[in-house]
Amino acid sequence: MWVDEWSLQAACRENEPDELFVRGAEQNKAKLVCSGCAVRTECLAEALDNQIEWGVWGGMTERERRALLRRSPNASWRAVLEAARSRATTVE
Repeated sequence: MWVDEWSLQAACRENEPDELFVRGAEQNKAKLVCSGCAVRTECLAEALDNQIEWGVWGGMTERERRALLRRSPNASWRAVLEAARSRATTVE
């Protein structure tokens, strides 16, 4: 099920925002916060659909997100990720 008010359930909601807007090796630490987040997919879709340029969102750095956007610049990432989640849930 897709969560529209995802930020209320985000694993990072009580962290300092600056912890997710870091550079270099510090990004790996920021990505760890996302690893067990229940709304990681919604967060990533938000960043991709709105082409957010900075920070770690949904467990991906800005460089990783830019690579996805180059491959599919006009995609509705919410639709793509929601469909992928639905398929994965059906398989389990």
